[in-house]
Amino acid sequence: MDLKQLESFVRVAELGSFTRAAAVLQVPQPLLSRHVRQLEVELHQSLLARNGRGVTLTEAGRVLLEHARGILHQVAVAREELEAVRGALSGRVSIGLPPSLSKLITVPLTFEFRQRMPKAQLSLTEGFSLLMVESLRAGRLDLAVLYNPAPSPDLEMSLLHEEALILIAGRQAQDKSKTGALPPRVTLTTLADLPLIAPSRPNAFRLLIESEMLRIQRKPRIVLEIDGLNAILELVREGLGYAVLPAYTLSNFPDTQAFTTHTIQDPQIMSQLMLVWSARRPMTSTHKASLELARELVARTVNTQAAEPGGKTP
Repeated sequence: MDLKQLESFVRVAELGSFTRAAAVLQVPQPLLSRHVRQLEVELHQSLLARNGRGVTLTEAGRVLLEHARGILHQVAVAREELEAVRGALSGRVSIGLPPSLSKLITVPLTFEFRQRMPKAQLSLTEGFSLLMVESLRAGRLDLAVLYNPAPSPDLEMSLLHEEALILIAGRQAQDKSKTGALPPRVTLTTLADLPLIAPSRPNAFRLLIESEMLRIQRKPRIVLEIDGLNAILELVREGLGYAVLPAYTLSNFPDTQAFTTHTIQDPQIMSQLMLVWSARRPMTSTHKASLELARELVARTVNTQAAEPGGKTP
């Protein structure tokens, strides 16, 4: 059993195909097949079940995949630590960002990362919090910025920012409303009667709104499900409904004066932005430096935008 065999097996198992794995690793497909077959002969067990659509893991394959990922990760850690001894932070760091933050943080994070760690590689992924948690556990992500993650023994967490979600309305729609403009502050009970435009599950904001509504034995009145914050704000501006989001999300929109913002109270809907990483895998010096960089930039960006959301109450 050697590292090349393990790497070949892991890529084939993760991608479910020898063809795709060969393209990713940039090696001939027959060589991958030989590596996997050598493992199976040495271990006296079938690791992959081959079919017309690709491959699936056998029970033995699932066990080996977990160990192989750990072995390859430990080797990468050793290499990066040895590079650190020479004073160079190297290796690859994968960071997950939620869609609401991705547009704000991707460019400054990339520039700062390259400046501080020119020999390291950065991979940024955008996704929903629940999906990124699974990627952290599977080793596909090293760090992730998540909204309201559930406590877990296999994850470490650090609070970046906490704030109350606000109600966002279209200014023109408010001016034309026959019932009059909304007050600067609305209760959660009042919010339950408003037509909301919200992301579909498993979006963290959607789940948070639903759980808080459940506390007062109500359900949110979702009239449109849209997976895209700018698209939601476009529809809110046109008066097709309201949005419940962090104040800083308005900074993604070019015309913030087209909106009014309203505090939600009795109770507030509090959202926590957390920096999360695996508790089961050791962190390299590059990972630790990336964690501190992400903490610094995300906190700075969110706090600045939250202080100046751009919208004004009526």
